[in-house]
Amino acid sequence: MSVVYVSNADSREISVLRLDDDGALTLVESQPVAGAVMPMAMSPDHRYLYASLRSAPFAVAVFATDPVTGRLTPLSTAPLPDNMAYLATDRSGRYLLSASYSGDKIAVSPIASDGGIGPPVAVESTPPHAHSILTDPSNRYLFAASLGGDVILQYRFDAETGRITPNEPPGVETAAGAGPRHILFHPTGSFAFATNELDGTVNSYHVESAAGTLTLIASTPVLPPNSGGPPWTSELRCTPDGRYLYVSERTSSTTTGFRIEPTTALLVPLGHTPTETQPRGFAIDPSGRFLVVAGQKSGSVTSYAIDPATGSLTPRQQLGVGRDPNWVEIVALV
Repeated sequence: MSVVYVSNADSREISVLRLDDDGALTLVESQPVAGAVMPMAMSPDHRYLYASLRSAPFAVAVFATDPVTGRLTPLSTAPLPDNMAYLATDRSGRYLLSASYSGDKIAVSPIASDGGIGPPVAVESTPPHAHSILTDPSNRYLFAASLGGDVILQYRFDAETGRITPNEPPGVETAAGAGPRHILFHPTGSFAFATNELDGTVNSYHVESAAGTLTLIASTPVLPPNSGGPPWTSELRCTPDGRYLYVSERTSSTTTGFRIEPTTALLVPLGHTPTETQPRGFAIDPSGRFLVVAGQKSGSVTSYAIDPATGSLTPRQQLGVGRDPNWVEIVALV
């Protein structure tokens, strides 16, 4: 059994849902939040949930998570340097990483032993529209996608101090107008994937682990045939066993599945699943059995069973949540 956290920007609340072993969803609580809540991040030990408040004053809300029920207890709120569109922690859980789409910057803030967030130790300007930030599995390198700059920035990361310095080279460019959005590392650490919001593709990269750099392998289309509008890809997630990758596409309101070739990271399309209207965020449970997607325009989430043999998605349950659900995190319960 797992707990699902869904941020609802317009109703300013986080929905806490129980995900049962058959894929059923049950509302546990709706936790009020003092702002337009959007991206969230879990601490590596799952003790704390961090939620970015994207209405002024821009801040991060910190919650303790109950390991048995998943319920949230508000702990603190700390200012962030800007309106942050993405949150993550470094692999040790000692630093909160944030990226600002509107402010064209990234930041690194220390996390105290009680989960509280301190003033940033690093704030760096980026090309337009920084949209994601995360460290590699070794926690020695940091990457940030700049949607408006068509580049994934590459940094060295000091896990002791939180300081970052540009790597060599300082970035890997995408195709012009691609609009890189979110980045994900394969469980092996050998590959990375990134959605390109504006041209409707997902890029596969080889990770040069010693150098902390990415090398493009291929770019694969995400859009279904006759999608009826411009591309608008958003989230991507990989199953824990590294076999399947899924990408949400908002114009067509679909989730596209891929099989990941284990030695090359080339993506083999599995098909397009119609889903919640305008699916901005989704997540896969730690067992790899279920995918839960939120629809910004539908005000609901749907759970899907993942077929381990084929990667196909079968709907299990739809459940109403708040207004403008946009981000999903899932953790296992004790």
